Amino acid sequence: MVWKRKGFRGLVAFVSAALVVGMAGLMAQATSERSRRQIEQEIGRSLSEVAHQMVDKLDTDMWARANQVSVLSKIPAVRDPAVAQKVVDELKARDPTVAWVGVMDFAGRIVAASDGILIGVDASARPVYVEGLKGLFIGDVHDAVLLAKMLPNPSGEPMKFVDVSAPLKDEQGTVVGTLASHFSWEWARAIQRSLLESMKGRPGLEALIVGANGTVLLGPEGSFGGKLDLESIRLARGRHRGWGVEEWPDGKSYLTGVAFGSGHGDYQGLGWTVLARQPVDVAFAPAELLREDILIYGGIFAVVFSILAWIAAGWITRPLSAIASAAKRLRDGEPGVEIPALGGVAEVEDLSQSLRALIGALTSSKAALARMEDAAYQDRLTALPNRRFLEQYAESLSNRPGRGIFTVLYMDLDGFKSVNDTLGHQAGDIVLRQVAVRLASCLRGEDLVARLGGDEFAAIIVPAASGMPARMDEITQRLIAAVGEPIVIAGRAVRVGCSIGFAEWPNHGATLPDVLERADRALYAAKRLGKNRAVAFADLEAGLLDAGAQVATGCSGRTLGLAAFP
Repeated sequence: MVWKRKGFRGLVAFVSAALVVGMAGLMAQATSERSRRQIEQEIGRSLSEVAHQMVDKLDTDMWARANQVSVLSKIPAVRDPAVAQKVVDELKARDPTVAWVGVMDFAGRIVAASDGILIGVDASARPVYVEGLKGLFIGDVHDAVLLAKMLPNPSGEPMKFVDVSAPLKDEQGTVVGTLASHFSWEWARAIQRSLLESMKGRPGLEALIVGANGTVLLGPEGSFGGKLDLESIRLARGRHRGWGVEEWPDGKSYLTGVAFGSGHGDYQGLGWTVLARQPVDVAFAPAELLREDILIYGGIFAVVFSILAWIAAGWITRPLSAIASAAKRLRDGEPGVEIPALGGVAEVEDLSQSLRALIGALTSSKAALARMEDAAYQDRLTALPNRRFLEQYAESLSNRPGRGIFTVLYMDLDGFKSVNDTLGHQAGDIVLRQVAVRLASCLRGEDLVARLGGDEFAAIIVPAASGMPARMDEITQRLIAAVGEPIVIAGRAVRVGCSIGFAEWPNHGATLPDVLERADRALYAAKRLGKNRAVAFADLEAGLLDAGAQVATGCSGRTLGLAAFP
């Protein structure tokens, strides 16, 4: 990804939006956590209270039922089957929680029973009879065995009972029978529904009753009879009461309140544990909703504040933008640009004045340096580079990595002295300037032509961009032809010629002066051979030039070796 530069204005807007979003995120997280803790305490206490109320109600009701059966068992008339029948029918009619109540003789045969159900049946093997002979007995929840098919069951669900029985004694205190009662477990369901109804503002709330052996006695559909082993149950049996977040066997987390049934009065209880639970995601939904609201409003505020920051940053950065724009135009070389003089904010005013003074000083220094550099490296008459610049250029070429071969041309004008003698030095200066322009126009941008002094010029020719050697015959022909064109001075056509000698670096010298000296020797050979021509030092060195040799001039030059120099 390519990142573009951001302006100060955009940066301010972006940072403002980021800060608002970050602050909203932190506030949402902190508020959500605090709300979760508060909700956990609030709901946890209410769940614990529900569990306590339910277990207290169960223990109180069981205590009342046990006392009811115990009191009836002490009435002498109950030992009479006829009287007992009237008593159990009346008890059944007045207490809807009584599923069945009956009297058994000492042998365990039922002699009186509500609605006449099971009269004459031998119940001597049933715990309600066996334990009832010993004293007041309160049994835990169990399935209906004998009564399942005899009692009405509108719900169709399996029938559950809680047994209470007490011994019947004669005047001498001898046990002669048992009074037994089966209380419907729907009584516990009624208590559960009543408490949950009062908490219907808590969605997902459920209550469970767990027996002393960990068996679920009452709970959500399908949970009855299952085993439940939770840390909260173990804590409750240690008489701890409270709440906490706990993972249940179904893999879900619940906020759970717990209470243990420790009995009531002389009733010691059956070791029941009541749990009230609510799914964590439901319980903490208000906190999550609050967090989402904060994030939403934070996003809205981020947009609003970023727009306001954009507007404010535009006002703040307007003077800085003016300074930056002027500085960029100065960098691009646009003439006549000045740093604007700005007021208002003290820092901006100081910056503006300091930059104006600095730019002024730099401009003056640059102009002075430019003048000094021009004087040091430029020929004042022709505006061409001078010998000093030529030497530096040659040195830079020779120091480049992968250096190769470049060619140095030494050029002298033919017939220039007669122009000075006949037309004057002013005309000679005109000729030199025209020749300089023509020489420069014949060369490429990477080549260099310089004036050495008088009517002498030098040039450095580098290889083409493709790396192929330059054709020196074509280059020298072009230079000689360009110089030979007439020059009009005061209405008079003047012609001069050009003799060229050239040598190669580093083949003909390790330094530029060495190569120039070889090129100068080739130049004088060209003069001796008739002028207005080019001679290569390589040919001169090889002895290819003698008095009778035909050296190319004009349009017939020689192609000499030239290698690219990087």
